Amino acid sequence: MPAKDIFHDVVKKALVKPGWIITDEPLLVQFRDIDLYVDL
Repeated sequence: MPAKDIFHDVVKKALVKPGWIITDEPLLVQFRDIDLYVDL
């Protein structure tokens, strides 16, 4: 799993404040034998 950078919490707070919902952190996308982590 990737490490969070120094901006992660700031960006998350900025998105949540106007009503965004963070569902998965990071989002895991699996395709066949490939795992892809999508993060902010």
